Amino acid sequence: MKLKSIYIILIALICLSFGLPKSIQKKVDKEIEEVFELESFKLNGKVFDSNITQSLPSAFGPDNFFEIKNASQLLGYAYISKAPSKTDEFDYLIILDHNLTVLKAKVLVYREDYGGEIGSKRWLKQFIGKTQNDELKYRDNIVAISGATISVRSMTTAVNDLLKSLKILHSKQLL
Repeated sequence: MKLKSIYIILIALICLSFGLPKSIQKKVDKEIEEVFELESFKLNGKVFDSNITQSLPSAFGPDNFFEIKNASQLLGYAYISKAPSKTDEFDYLIILDHNLTVLKAKVLVYREDYGGEIGSKRWLKQFIGKTQNDELKYRDNIVAISGATISVRSMTTAVNDLLKSLKILHSKQLL
């Protein structure tokens, strides 16, 4: 048991030491400052037991799921991940309040020549207000974009999987 605890702490420290790339970190910080209207905050990587995260639809680790705190007050959470586009992947950020409601969705880096319209504020705003109890459906409650079908479906699936994962974590009283 003691060895298992040491192993988990060691893995967490290794993961935390790498962190986000600086270019991504700057964009994440900017969006958090804008959403919560503050200049000072702390991002703490949230670690869950691997037995729980293995069964989640979304990947969770200390390098992509963070608590956002101002002093000791929990403001919300930030989730950073990648989703597939036609020939590559794009990085995205979802900012949630402390009740797990989506406050902002942002495409951080899009690496394709076509389909970049999914990064528009107008299109991404349809995710705002979504909660763990919502189900997103392409062409139903998520608008299609001509020329970005793969990316739109991918982002829809990614956010849907995140919301399902949050529901599971919340039901286990981990959030």
